[in-house]
Amino acid sequence: MSETLADPAHRRDDISREELRALALNAKAWPFQEARKVLARIGDTAPGKGHVLFETGYGPSGLPHIGTFGEVARTTMVRRAFQAMSDVPTRLVCFSDDMDGLRKVPDNIPNVEAVREHLGKPLTRVPDPFGTHESFGHHNNARLQGFLDYFGFDYEFVSATDCYASGRFDDALLTVLRHYDEVMAVMLPTLGKERQQTYSPFLPVSPKTGRVLQVPVLDRDPDAGTITFEDEDGERLTQPVTGGHAKLQWKPDWAMRWFALDVDYEMSGKDLIDSAKVGSQLVKVWGGRPPEGFHYELFLDDQGEKISKSKGNGLSVDEWLTYAPSDSLSLYMFQKPGSAKKLYFDVIPKTVDEYLTFLRKFDEQSPAERLENPVWHVHGGQPPASESGLSFSILLNLASATNTDDRAVLWGFITRYAPDAGPQQTPILDRLVGHAIRYYQDFVKPHKRYRAPSETERAALQDLRQRLDALPATAEAEEIQTEVYEAGKAHGFEKLRDWFKALYEILLGQQQGPRMGSFIALYGLAEFKTLLDRALRGEDLSGG
Repeated sequence: MSETLADPAHRRDDISREELRALALNAKAWPFQEARKVLARIGDTAPGKGHVLFETGYGPSGLPHIGTFGEVARTTMVRRAFQAMSDVPTRLVCFSDDMDGLRKVPDNIPNVEAVREHLGKPLTRVPDPFGTHESFGHHNNARLQGFLDYFGFDYEFVSATDCYASGRFDDALLTVLRHYDEVMAVMLPTLGKERQQTYSPFLPVSPKTGRVLQVPVLDRDPDAGTITFEDEDGERLTQPVTGGHAKLQWKPDWAMRWFALDVDYEMSGKDLIDSAKVGSQLVKVWGGRPPEGFHYELFLDDQGEKISKSKGNGLSVDEWLTYAPSDSLSLYMFQKPGSAKKLYFDVIPKTVDEYLTFLRKFDEQSPAERLENPVWHVHGGQPPASESGLSFSILLNLASATNTDDRAVLWGFITRYAPDAGPQQTPILDRLVGHAIRYYQDFVKPHKRYRAPSETERAALQDLRQRLDALPATAEAEEIQTEVYEAGKAHGFEKLRDWFKALYEILLGQQQGPRMGSFIALYGLAEFKTLLDRALRGEDLSGG
């Protein structure tokens, strides 16, 4: 999602609401396929609660991460697709499991020892180590909401602590208690033999220490709504399961949330397929209907290993946004959610260029084609206008050829090539210039390795220099590209990619590069000929 999300009913063309609905009902993009599952669920009639409820979940023991963004972004895409095909109102709830007990102290917080003594307590009862909020849970909830607000998501925040303590979950908790044996029949086969001996779906909160206790339930009274357990000091206590005096183990808790809130749609990772199946069984036990859902594949790091918050491998949202606009991250989330994908720095340039390509295509497409275009889903039906036609890879190579970290230097080349462009006139391009410089400085420049040309390559370079001399200063990219091709063919390069690879390595110090005609047109014919001259003289090009 981008910083502004638009209602798909108000698109940049004059398509009517009825036409949009008809197209959406037949669109093939995966958010529309998911939305049709929700539509079939409700029969295009508002449920008893008056709306369709989409949900995402968040564990606030740590800060929001790229998986959090992906889940909210993808769920929002399904919600927007549903809105295109139905007038039934919708809500998106971002639910925080902040009643969970703190299992371990994160190693990236201050005041570690002050937090350690509160292990086992609900996150909203652990003091905030940062000293800015009522509790550690409140601190991380605020970070989550700030994170989601930054991207312009339309959502409602819901806290587990509030739901348990306010009584919002009371009826559902009493239902779980009445069906205790049936819940155990579902849960016990999923556990090891040792765990089966002590398992209970209810976790009482100690009235003495405030900790969430993993203890057996010794007795229960469904009519009174109470359970009996042994507290940490050995005393046998009886207390209600309602009012925040207890919470549920996580799988029953997830299912109870679906049941209590009447959730219609929630997606989750493929690592939770079995947990979702268990949750669906439990909801049916309680007389409810499990939500529709989708299981997305997990991300991989540069070594092909699954990304883990605890390992810190992979890529963070902040890192992505350092080198690329948020819209490109949304595109990455849209693409093939059912396939495992590498999420590392080297996917950024390709993803940005794919975003720009989809953006350019949008205005040329029919209304039906637009619904299949990823930018429709990235921008809620209202993508911004395409700007300069310059790709991110071209900007990276311009930064490489000039070896600069000065935006003004790049803009000097750009405005000569595209006089109507400028930081104010083309804000998307301006952001890309900044991103390209940072990406070049951090990932391209450290690995640049120039080499001298072979005799064959030297002859081809000299020939190319002469061919470019014969071109007018106003030569277009295609004219230039033709001469580059001809120079390579004239000097025995059977595979022209070997010729282009030689150009990249000799002139840019890298193994891959841009379409040369477009790059030379942007860089400037005179400047490129000077670069050729320097390479032919054997000068060191690494200094720019």
